Amino acid sequence: MSQDDIEASRAPLIEHLIELRRRLLYSVIALAIGFVFCFFFAADIFNILLKPYEWAVGSVKDLELIYTAPQEYFFTQLKIALFGGLFLSFPVIASQIYMFVAPGLYKNERGAFLPFLVATPILFLAGASLVYFITMPLVMEFFLSMEQAGGEGQARIQLVARVSEYLGLIMTLIFAFGLCFQLPVLLTLLGRVGLATSEGLKTKRKYAIVITFAVAAFLTPPDPISQIGLALPTLLLYEISIISVRMIERKRLQAEAEAEAEAAE
Repeated sequence: MSQDDIEASRAPLIEHLIELRRRLLYSVIALAIGFVFCFFFAADIFNILLKPYEWAVGSVKDLELIYTAPQEYFFTQLKIALFGGLFLSFPVIASQIYMFVAPGLYKNERGAFLPFLVATPILFLAGASLVYFITMPLVMEFFLSMEQAGGEGQARIQLVARVSEYLGLIMTLIFAFGLCFQLPVLLTLLGRVGLATSEGLKTKRKYAIVITFAVAAFLTPPDPISQIGLALPTLLLYEISIISVRMIERKRLQAEAEAEAEAAE
């Protein structure tokens, strides 16, 4: 390779690095703005996240949380601000990722990539909604059922949750469900590039069931409600992924048949 060829290859690399820096800067700025905004409303956001606990208890008057270290609630608010900032800034971050990779894609590849970029936050929101409205109230009811009223020969045992532990629980479930709900996006992308087939996914269904329950046990608290609540929707999404990959295969076969017909003419 000549010196001119080396210099020519170095120039595009520098341009890509400059473009990457610009996209990262915009993403960080968006995250910082979202973080500051959510920190200002951190107490209100935390009260919204407490709704599933309130539904499980039955009345906000009977709801009590504590913090056992002076800095605990402050750090909890920081986590809420980061959590909310990521959520608010995701459209900007996703658009920056798309604008960085789009120039290197063909027109049909850009058209194929964009729907997955749109589906990702929608599926994550669907998983988070399942946690918020169904799974989390059931989980809290399960934990509250272990309380003991007390009396003769029995101690009184009452759940008084710490603010950091409750936030950690609901955030863990939201991220776990949100990530598992990305399964159709991942498998469909693998199907588009030929790394997964509908027949292969069907034959591996029994392994998928075992892996799904193992992952659910790892990502969720040690209670059967949250584990089953994560595993069953994930398996349903796996079946949807098989259908999606089969549709892609049919379109690919149809395109190949049309290309062969045109070549024969």
